[in-house]
Amino acid sequence: MKSATPKMLHALGGRSMLGHALVAADELGPERIAVVVRHERDLVAAHALQVAPTALVVDQDEVYGTGRAVQCALDALDATVHAARAAELSHVDDVHDEHVDGGEHPLGDGVDGSVVVLASDVPLLDGATLAELVAAHHTDANAVTILTTVVDDATGYGRIVRQQGTGDVLHIVEHAEATAEQLEIREINSGVYVFDAAVLRDGLARVGSDNSQGEVYLTDVVALAREAGGTVRAVVADDPMTVEGVNDRVQLAVLRAELNRRVLDDWMRAGVTVVDPATTWVDVDVELAPDVTLLPGTQLHGATVVATGATIGPDTTLTDVEVGEGATVVRTHGSLSVIGAGASVGPFAYLRPNTVLGDKGKIGTFVETKNAEIGAGSKVPHLSYVGDATIGEGTNIGAASVTVNYDGVAKHRTVIGSHARTGADNMFVAPVTVGDGAYTAAGSIITRDVPAGALGVSRAQQKNVEGWVERRRPDTAAADAAARSLGTSPDGLGAQARRELAEHNALTGAIPVVPDEDAGASSSTESA
Repeated sequence: MKSATPKMLHALGGRSMLGHALVAADELGPERIAVVVRHERDLVAAHALQVAPTALVVDQDEVYGTGRAVQCALDALDATVHAARAAELSHVDDVHDEHVDGGEHPLGDGVDGSVVVLASDVPLLDGATLAELVAAHHTDANAVTILTTVVDDATGYGRIVRQQGTGDVLHIVEHAEATAEQLEIREINSGVYVFDAAVLRDGLARVGSDNSQGEVYLTDVVALAREAGGTVRAVVADDPMTVEGVNDRVQLAVLRAELNRRVLDDWMRAGVTVVDPATTWVDVDVELAPDVTLLPGTQLHGATVVATGATIGPDTTLTDVEVGEGATVVRTHGSLSVIGAGASVGPFAYLRPNTVLGDKGKIGTFVETKNAEIGAGSKVPHLSYVGDATIGEGTNIGAASVTVNYDGVAKHRTVIGSHARTGADNMFVAPVTVGDGAYTAAGSIITRDVPAGALGVSRAQQKNVEGWVERRRPDTAAADAAARSLGTSPDGLGAQARRELAEHNALTGAIPVVPDEDAGASSSTESA
């Protein structure tokens, strides 16, 4: 991957590749899940436990190969079984002594039944496919059951060598070990297996690393199982993409697009309108109700939930946002927020974490919110910042308003009551409260509480300096317009216009014009 991030932690559909594997495994209802780690061990282990807190994290030692990885996992799983059985026995010391003296392990071999093995870099593999594989394993009483698929180009994959007539699997040959004839085989090993635990334990004890790569191949267990008289069969996945692996970012992008296509197909068949699937991205954990409409350029991430009748987009990105029934969200970026039923957001709104907009509320154009509760029917329509604030019901916030919440050390809260009306260009210097039904005047800086029903005003008295433009900005378009409006030019022309007309007449011999003295021009005379 050429990345500081371990391969299995790269994400698609809002979930890491390891996360996809763990979710698929968990859908089988297993007794225990073991995750084998090695490269970037601490990062991978922490993430695995975040996704599956009860998983058993197992370290692979310095011996390479898939077989060795599974052997480490099986040893750890056996140890957990032994520990659990020992705890059930009251004569633990006697058990230990008997084991030391030799003979069969008094606690048994360890895990029994079916052991499913899968890789963390096959992200489109789902629980339903695994369940089909396990069902076939049990139905046929196989020693090993392999998930395979057929591809056009099998380069790099292990080939499935079948027995003529029965179709049973004789063995799996790695690409590096294959003969010219075997390289023509198009059925490949996906790296997903179901083993009988006893068969797996016996095979791993006998397999070695005598091959060109010097690794312990799990595939060698398949041949050993057959040599021991076990049945080895394969289940073919009809869609090769289901078992497609990821080894670089190109493959990751291909599977990301395929996963998104599948997700959108499922939602559209469930009653969601996706106007442009090519530009719409929906993560696997997003929940959409019937009659939701997703317009072009929409991205829904994380645990976003959208209720029926809501319209999202165009050009909207929501992460972990709850959208109520019938709401509209247009050209908006939001995260960790709640949008009430019938509410309206955008265009060009920014909802930061802990924004809660009540039913039929409005967050309008170029509005940013954070840690804000905006009540039902309340509106913040234009060009405003509402942070660390509580706004009641039915209140209107004037354009260009700001809750000034930070004093350089700590954040403070602004509280504006219900059915209040705040003027445009207001600064609310927190902590401050505006009561129910109160008004604030435009241009006010509110630094003290405004009681319910009161008018809050805080601004300097206006002073007009008459004639300032004509005196201080003469010969400008503004001065001309002012002169015309005030009637200080008898001919209705401003100073600059009269001067230009006089100059024109002097050149052309037209009727003389005497400019106003303030224009600073000399008189012209008729030439003839």
